Amino acid sequence: MIIRSKAPLRLGLAGGGTDVAPYSDIYGGAILNATISMYAYATIQPRNDGKIIFNSVDKNEHYELKSTDRLKIDGNLDLHKGIYNRIIKSFIKKPVSFELTTFVDAPPGSGLGTSSTLVVTILGAFTEWLNLPLGEYDMARLAYEIERIDLKMAGGKQDQYAATFGGVNFMEFYKDDKVIVNPLRIKTAYLNELAYNLVLFNTETSRLSSKIIEAQSQNVIRKNKISIEATHNLKQQAIMMKEAILKGELDKIGEILDYGWQNKKLMANDISNSFIDEIYDIAIRNGATGGKISGAGGGGFMIFYCPNNTRSKVIKALSKFGGEAKRYEFTTSGLNTWTI
Repeated sequence: MIIRSKAPLRLGLAGGGTDVAPYSDIYGGAILNATISMYAYATIQPRNDGKIIFNSVDKNEHYELKSTDRLKIDGNLDLHKGIYNRIIKSFIKKPVSFELTTFVDAPPGSGLGTSSTLVVTILGAFTEWLNLPLGEYDMARLAYEIERIDLKMAGGKQDQYAATFGGVNFMEFYKDDKVIVNPLRIKTAYLNELAYNLVLFNTETSRLSSKIIEAQSQNVIRKNKISIEATHNLKQQAIMMKEAILKGELDKIGEILDYGWQNKKLMANDISNSFIDEIYDIAIRNGATGGKISGAGGGGFMIFYCPNNTRSKVIKALSKFGGEAKRYEFTTSGLNTWTI
């Protein structure tokens, strides 16, 4: 028997950072994101020899462990171990033996939600195998708890819900820790045009998002007025983006992205740097009307809105930085699992 699962990575289009505590706990947050045709994959093959084997193909890591009721968190594939530990503790109450193989289409630090998407994908495989009683909201919430509470990894709430639900969603984060996912019914022509005009550029750099997120959180705790006001503006940006996409007012997308980017840079230091600023300026000079860093900032992928057939000119201009424009499509589904 082979159990497989996959879940899509996401582009954060607006509101990024408003899902991060303590801002979301104090003020509430709003995000607009969309999943794309880049995925995290997981395969489970049950064993009966008392071993647990982890294979991370993209990281080229392989570990063989004795099956116990709790695996040591030691810096080696801790996401895999943390998920296993929670499943044993909360559901099946006994060790199991298996081989888990994973792969992600983008590297860590890309800003596309890779870690959270991988957690959702692995959870999905275990749910398929063990028939766990998890609906979509349960799955996303459990993935969030494993990352943020069990493993104490800094970050927000949007990625787990994006990977689980899929599609284009307007997400609301409430002060009582409640999350509401609102799927948007967007005309196919609007979505196709958005995908065509929105260039996804890999800067070929990565960053440790936890440090940036921690700085952002500290600014809220210390009541930094500039940072908090910028985050308020990003929450409003999510509403602006939702209205523009639903109405097909795509000529406003670049301006809305730029509004968000200018505010995001005020949330914490290191969100941008001279290299990122230069990339952004070159894109704008060659026809992009706005853009942003994907994820927390500091590196990874950037997106640029390039209307009126400026796409090719922008991509050519950005080639001087040695990165790559990544082809993608928006997806309508989230986590998928199956058994062979």
